[in-house]
Amino acid sequence: EGARLAPSPTTHVMVALLATLALLLPGATAAVGGSTRGIAATRFARASISPAAASRVRACGILAIFESTMPADDLRLTALKLQRMIRHRGPDGSGVHLAESAVPGRRHAISHERLAINGGVGGNQPLYSHDGLASLSVNGEIYNHKQLQAELADKRPFATGSDCEVIVHAFREYGLDVASKLDGDFAFVIVDEKTGELYAARDPMGVNSLYFGYGTDGSLWFASEMKAIVGQCERVMVFPPGHYYSSRTRQLHRYYEPKWLDGAGAVAPLDLARVRTDFETSVNKRLMAEVPFGVLLSGGLDSSLVASIVARQFDDPKKLKTFSVGLEGSPDLIAAQRVADYIGTDHYSFTFTVQEGIDAISDVIYHLETYDVTTIRAGTPMFLLARKIKGLGIKMVLSGEGSDEALAGYLYFHKAPSGADLHAECVRKLGMLHMYDCLRANKATMAWGLEVRVPFLDKDFLDTVMCTQPDFKLVKKGAAEQHIEKWLMRKAFDDDQVPGVSYLPREVLWRQKEQFSDGVGYSWIDGLKEHCQRVVSDEEFASAPQRFPHNTPLTKEGFYFRELFADHFPQWSAAATVPGGPSIACSSAVAIEWDAAWKGMADPSGRAVGSHDSALTGAS
Repeated sequence: EGARLAPSPTTHVMVALLATLALLLPGATAAVGGSTRGIAATRFARASISPAAASRVRACGILAIFESTMPADDLRLTALKLQRMIRHRGPDGSGVHLAESAVPGRRHAISHERLAINGGVGGNQPLYSHDGLASLSVNGEIYNHKQLQAELADKRPFATGSDCEVIVHAFREYGLDVASKLDGDFAFVIVDEKTGELYAARDPMGVNSLYFGYGTDGSLWFASEMKAIVGQCERVMVFPPGHYYSSRTRQLHRYYEPKWLDGAGAVAPLDLARVRTDFETSVNKRLMAEVPFGVLLSGGLDSSLVASIVARQFDDPKKLKTFSVGLEGSPDLIAAQRVADYIGTDHYSFTFTVQEGIDAISDVIYHLETYDVTTIRAGTPMFLLARKIKGLGIKMVLSGEGSDEALAGYLYFHKAPSGADLHAECVRKLGMLHMYDCLRANKATMAWGLEVRVPFLDKDFLDTVMCTQPDFKLVKKGAAEQHIEKWLMRKAFDDDQVPGVSYLPREVLWRQKEQFSDGVGYSWIDGLKEHCQRVVSDEEFASAPQRFPHNTPLTKEGFYFRELFADHFPQWSAAATVPGGPSIACSSAVAIEWDAAWKGMADPSGRAVGSHDSALTGAS
């Protein structure tokens, strides 16, 4: 159990300095990870972390380098340098662990940036197995951690109180099946020095971001955000949700295969009571936190239901803070205030101007790592709002992403030819969510060290609504029932479903769908498009096919975003991580075939569909 990496003279000086620092700041030695101190020293550092302190942390930025040929000191410094690029995800602490590979001349680094849930300096990751040989860096929340711990054959007590520690111990018992045992939102990497294996996994829907790539020396790199590794890898890629990677097989494997992926699995009868109870359960399990938290409240159906359910967990709803953002007098601000007044929360409305939004676009693209038009339109107000929320001392919020994909909420679903077509489109949309709304929600908030949780993407809730016969999601104009998108969800929480309980005012419960980028104020998109028309010349736009042969932008707005993206990320593989293709009101390319008039349109705004109450001129 001696030191695995021979410390350099510089290392001895650093250890001496850290020892001095430890006298002044208890727990400070844990913050540097202890990777050159050997297993015995690692165990000592772990033992100094109290379960209470560890339970207050989430590692919100992870980085791992597997089978690198760099010398140990160089590898450590490289990891530290790259960690700085994702420090916004976890500004409260850092940890690095180095381990020698079984392959001579190669070694691994696993590190993280920590977001403290309730203060304190203890509780840094990596987290370790009982023998100290398997190390885990994780960004996530595991909601069934107590159940999993109780089911483990090894009954030794955990070293921390973190809900994520169960992952590394479950890995030792379940091996490659560990990801399928987890109920939560996560992205993690495990390096097992006992077997020489690396194991990485991402949650079923891709709520938490994860990228991976290959170095020129054959090394394998992982990071929460692309920016940390894109300059080090020959190619960087999005780690697919619902998958794990094992160095044992050197392949990605899909572990999440719900029966609703096939339309034949969507045969369950309508059960409004189950829809309601499963969603309430999903919301309530995501209140697992020891920090002041709040709810993003746009005033639409999805976020309003989340806020209403959370508010019911408080004796005094005023203890719950809700937040909205928009241009002065925007639809979302008005509707959100109405909901807040109805459910009794402590509500904060923030406004921004079109110019303030335009000024933030470059930062938004840097943090979101995309040039997708809809994602940037919606991500900018969310980015601005997250900064305000973090300034109030809030570290976690709940949000309403995922509802429109699972419940056919986008207005273009009005044109679905059949229930089977609608279900297939829902499956497609859920499968792409990690590149759009999940990406936006995760990165726009984590840009400021704010964690977001999304109850609509709970596995059990998805099973309930996606296995329901899809005909119940069709819009039947003029009918007494199903006359509006997401009727199934609205009806489940209508006043006539639970005697004496009213979740929302009727004018909100039955409010037409507004995409977030529209609801913050129609002038936001209009002003943004006008700005792009002004700053991008016709000559520049004509060069788009030559400058950007991959995912060539179709509008000046798209060209403007693409230029900013290329300034931040000039690598070809960075551009390849962003999806492309035609879309109308957030549809997939396949759904454009539902209406011939959509084929010549290129605007993803919900107002591009004629069923919107404020449809754009010429919308079908």
